[in-house]
Amino acid sequence: MKKIVLLMMAALMLGKSLMAQLADGIKNLSYEKYNTAKDLLKKAYDANPKDPQTIYWYGQSLVASDLAPTKDAIKAAKDVYQKAMQELGSDAWLLVGMGHMEILEGGDINAAKQKFEQAITATTETKGKNKGKPNPSILNAIGRANADGDSKQGDPAYAIDKLKQAGAIDLTNADIFINMGINYQKMGGEYGGEAVKAYTEAIARDPKNARAKYRIGRIYLSQNNKELFEQFFNDAIAADPAFPPVYYALYNYYSDKDINKAKEYLDKYVAAADKDPQNDLFLADYLFRAGRYSESIAKAKEIEASAGATPIPALQLVYAYNYDRSGDSVQAKANIEKYFATIPQEKIKPADYELAVKILSKFPGSEDAAVGYIEKAMANDTSTENRLNYTKLAAGLYAKANNPKSQLVWLKKNAALKKEMSNTDYYYLVDATVKAGELDEAAKLSAEYIQKFPDQIYGYRFAAQVAMAQDVDSTKGTAVPFVEQYITFLSKDQAKNANLIKRQYYYIAVLYADKIKDYTKALETVDKILAIDPEDSFAKPAKEQLTKALSKPPAPAKPGPKSGATSGTSSNAKANGTEK
Repeated sequence: MKKIVLLMMAALMLGKSLMAQLADGIKNLSYEKYNTAKDLLKKAYDANPKDPQTIYWYGQSLVASDLAPTKDAIKAAKDVYQKAMQELGSDAWLLVGMGHMEILEGGDINAAKQKFEQAITATTETKGKNKGKPNPSILNAIGRANADGDSKQGDPAYAIDKLKQAGAIDLTNADIFINMGINYQKMGGEYGGEAVKAYTEAIARDPKNARAKYRIGRIYLSQNNKELFEQFFNDAIAADPAFPPVYYALYNYYSDKDINKAKEYLDKYVAAADKDPQNDLFLADYLFRAGRYSESIAKAKEIEASAGATPIPALQLVYAYNYDRSGDSVQAKANIEKYFATIPQEKIKPADYELAVKILSKFPGSEDAAVGYIEKAMANDTSTENRLNYTKLAAGLYAKANNPKSQLVWLKKNAALKKEMSNTDYYYLVDATVKAGELDEAAKLSAEYIQKFPDQIYGYRFAAQVAMAQDVDSTKGTAVPFVEQYITFLSKDQAKNANLIKRQYYYIAVLYADKIKDYTKALETVDKILAIDPEDSFAKPAKEQLTKALSKPPAPAKPGPKSGATSGTSSNAKANGTEK
């Protein structure tokens, strides 16, 4: 009897140990300590290879990564699930695991949903107080499957519906609402508020949940709201100082702002994260930030050698930064292109695109390739501030390449993102419009510029410039009112703007004298120049010539038909500028 009791106690203790090991492995997955999680869940799997839930979580650990899972990783997880299904049948946990892998493979979402629905049906209670209710843990696993991968994978709206059901059945599990928040974020930036609500509910259920607080901080970080992201990141640290992702986020934020503070967060991250040789990569990044480029390159090469055939895309980014700063543009270009070819889209940061644009701008003819990166960035970034920066980068590239038409396209995109355009915004927009030959639009924009900023010179200058360009051969005189408007503005400070004013009068004087042949108005204009500068080298001789022309008697009318005599005299008078 005593022996039986001891055996029962041993079995109970073993069961508790396995459950604790499974829970610890799941926690490490959520803490992004993937190596530790994989080791723990492998041990749990080896000890209990017939338990569907343990098998499910072991499979999850095989595809968990900072990067998108590789095809080999997805195959390894599928092999685990398929083997278990052959031995145990179509258990709900295994069905969800298989559906998850189909999503990661980019397969038919409806086929994955079919497995999810089969799992829900299999675990729906048929009696008792929960009769007709599905298993909330299975619903949560379905939500997790759709939360994984990039924005094009899974069906977040479907997942949110299942997670809402789960949250209504299980009133304590905070993880349900974390998965809900991630799914909302996958739906786009406009759902950021809903994501925050979901994470807030997770915190209400578990006030010490560092992951939920960190996820809210990430949203505010994407909005560049320093006050709020620091608040939630600090709350996450207070909830659990052993939560690694928050330290990396803060290191990344301060790495180009305060290198000493960044180093503090890097040290804390390395202490809390998995013991991984790839952590040396962060040291290489820090050495670059500290301006120790040759040391950073040496450290990167050391990491590359130790990694062997294992790809580390971030190494190419470190190389690109260092070679760019060291002046080796060819190596910088080769490495940034390799980085973009190997890194998953969702892992690329705004600063990565900025670096690519900076590097490619040094190679004439690479503007379209650089802007291609910018377009990808905008497709995956909902932050208005970041999108404004991207459009500014693209416009600057085309301006440098002397391509005003393409520059104008991006300046318009920039303007469309702004509530109000500044004086500088109008300047570059009108300037590019003029250079692109869009004169009618430039005239309209110049008028807007003057209306919005009547005390700024450039609206008046552009209005005059555009009007002159529209009167191609200066025979219509249509630019004169705009030139005079410009002169009126300049005359507010005649002493400062004397030379500019004279140049505008030169245009009017030449137009009246040479094109319109109105010598009287030409002389009036010349007199205005001389009033500013009595010794002006253009106006002095011009006055003499115009005075002489006006003093000549009108040429006699040529003989002709009587009916045309009056007309001819009038015509000659006009030609000599003497008609009153």
